[in-house]
Amino acid sequence: MSDTSSSSLPRQVADAYVDAIIELDPITGTYLGVAESSRRLPDFSPTGQAASAELIRRTLAELDVAEQVPGAETEEERRCARLLRERLTAELAVHEAEEGLRAVSNIHSPAHSVRDVFTATPTSTEEDWAAVAERLRAVPGALEGYRSSLALGLERKLYAGPRPTATFIGQLGAWAGQDGPGFFQDFVADGPDSLREELDEAAGQAAASLVVLRDWMRDVYAPAIEGAPDTVGRERYARWARQFNGTDLDLDEAYAYGWSEYHRLLAEMKTEADKILPGAGPWEALAHLDVHGKHIEGVDEVRVWLQSLMDEAIEALDGTHFELAERVRKVESRIAPAGGAAAPYYTGPSEDFSRPGRTWLPTMGETRFPVYDLVSTWYHEGVPGHHLQIAQWTHVAESLSRYQASVGQVSANAEGWALYAERLMDELGFLPDAERRLGYLDAQMMRACRVIVDIGMHLELEIPADSPFHPGERWTPDLAEEFFGSHSGRPADFVESELTRYLSMPGQAIGYKLGERAWLLGRENARKAHGDAFDLKAWHMAALSQGSLGLDDLVDELSRL
Repeated sequence: MSDTSSSSLPRQVADAYVDAIIELDPITGTYLGVAESSRRLPDFSPTGQAASAELIRRTLAELDVAEQVPGAETEEERRCARLLRERLTAELAVHEAEEGLRAVSNIHSPAHSVRDVFTATPTSTEEDWAAVAERLRAVPGALEGYRSSLALGLERKLYAGPRPTATFIGQLGAWAGQDGPGFFQDFVADGPDSLREELDEAAGQAAASLVVLRDWMRDVYAPAIEGAPDTVGRERYARWARQFNGTDLDLDEAYAYGWSEYHRLLAEMKTEADKILPGAGPWEALAHLDVHGKHIEGVDEVRVWLQSLMDEAIEALDGTHFELAERVRKVESRIAPAGGAAAPYYTGPSEDFSRPGRTWLPTMGETRFPVYDLVSTWYHEGVPGHHLQIAQWTHVAESLSRYQASVGQVSANAEGWALYAERLMDELGFLPDAERRLGYLDAQMMRACRVIVDIGMHLELEIPADSPFHPGERWTPDLAEEFFGSHSGRPADFVESELTRYLSMPGQAIGYKLGERAWLLGRENARKAHGDAFDLKAWHMAALSQGSLGLDDLVDELSRL
């Protein structure tokens, strides 16, 4: 329960909300480094979802009061209040539309959260492993709660998409160990001998519950939703776009912006491709690099190389374009557990930095890794991208609020900064050859294509007349996959994984490009305001120390710096 009073300020209301969220959601607690959370998992049932919604309503009522308290008009309180209100309002809208009753995805679902949290659960001591065993024994109940929510969704004809469902069923089988040792069995293999029997038994129970959920999804859920659309339509899409972007977007304007970026980037890619393979187009040149370009051989070798790339970036940027605290300078390169989505990702540090920020590379069974596909991606995931922003938020959490530095994150703010970080490294000359620069442009093009296909297929928009691809036709998921594949240097399994992700997380993928646009606009406005006195390093640190905001609020705040 929240313990705020009538004299609480917005930041106190926000932090009381974080405390209450941790009670309801121990997964969030684990990522924040709360030791007591390591033994439990959330209630994903309809009852658990209703409790989360009630907490939101109660907190919004407390915020109404807090904004009238003397002192609430300060910049710090005002910024926190606007984030808290925007986030909770967006989350409540998603709940009231009962989206939690059809939460099936290849990358973001309660089941993914249950699996992934073990990679952040402490395992340094025997006591840690005892907590792991208890959390493993909680997996069947957590998955049963999730299944009950999906079952209620079936009753109410609230269906997930068939394509994400089919992918998810395959993932559950892989995690359970249908083709070898499962995720949970692998995870406990390094546990202490003193707890071996207990850990093995608990891991077996967790794996068995994955099989139970897989079989129900395959035998009951998938047949029931057969023929349902994979796309969500304009109303649901707008709701999700608000959740991921922190603002009510003009979706048609955003779609047009995606196309304008597509044409700009295509021209730049053609220039760089000609330097690599004269007369070749961009994706022909990228295919050439797949065979003849610079590569890293070996899984551990690529992990070490990515670590050195981030370490070198920190050495070059700290003191010149950023001022980094010592604990922010630490970031780890990791190889992602098998069986997840194909895209690399980042996990932030615990609140006390005892667990550092980490980048994760899914190898997808590969042992040979093209450099062109990695450099700008690790500037995005690591330094100066996600790591510098998320770790800096954590570092200054006491002067912000715990909420602003953690659970109040707006996806498009963070993804926009990471894409801005890639562009910044290009601006600063860190992509000196055509090979690396074409890889960067390919990554930028992927984000522009995300805006086009994510909005286009969910809203069934028309492809413009000046498009080189099916002009005048209406988008479908099949056309989106064909377009994305023909405008990407990435392999087919990556493209398939990406399209499934867009279908199951509508509105999330557009935040990269739209977020980058917000960051660039905020920087340009601040530069104009200060003229020759504009200090990019000072602006970066002030921008990274203000916590998360939705895109409209972000532009406003960045322009003031």
